[in-house]
Amino acid sequence: MALRINDVVPNFTAETTEGTIDFHDWIGDGWAILFSHPKDFTPVCTTEFGAVAQLADEWAKRGTKVIGVSVDGVEDHKKWKGDISTFAGAEATFPIIADEGLEVSKLYDMLPAEAYLPDGRTPADSATVRSVFIIGPDKQLKLSMTYPMTVGRNFAEILRALDALQASTKHGIATPANWTTGQDVIIPPSVSNEAAKEKFGEFTAVFPYLRTTKAPE
Repeated sequence: MALRINDVVPNFTAETTEGTIDFHDWIGDGWAILFSHPKDFTPVCTTEFGAVAQLADEWAKRGTKVIGVSVDGVEDHKKWKGDISTFAGAEATFPIIADEGLEVSKLYDMLPAEAYLPDGRTPADSATVRSVFIIGPDKQLKLSMTYPMTVGRNFAEILRALDALQASTKHGIATPANWTTGQDVIIPPSVSNEAAKEKFGEFTAVFPYLRTTKAPE
């Protein structure tokens, strides 16, 4: 199935490094990030999972759970976590889903329905399992992105996007290019000038359709 913004993400039951989970139950009432990779013990993914481990306090501050998914098994994941923690200088405390049967990868449209893992496979056989999904408390997909094998994901950008999503959800605003927390935000065109004045106070009309205001507290 094709997974689009504002779709309720598919639920599934899977084995992880922390036991069996029901994904929707695991998400609970907060935000969640599902990030995938094509194989354990690969160089780019080791640096990425290390970056996620280093950001543990930042995810917690935002009420956001993070979970990895790989098409390797739980025992490999547990062994690989040692390398991740050594590289990052931080414990990889988040769970990693074992997706050896490709159920999650196919459910989330990272691999085609006919995909399979050949004997002696390499990461190239599951290369498109290089995605990030940010999921809201309503279980809806808020953002997704997919990277090629050779380009490490920028988790500072994922954190920035999470901030923007949480701000827009809470305050009914939009954010401009390169926005970071504390910078001015955009008033949606659907909000009249009168309603904008009442809700946000002073604002700047760059164009009739582009109005900016201080970020709500």
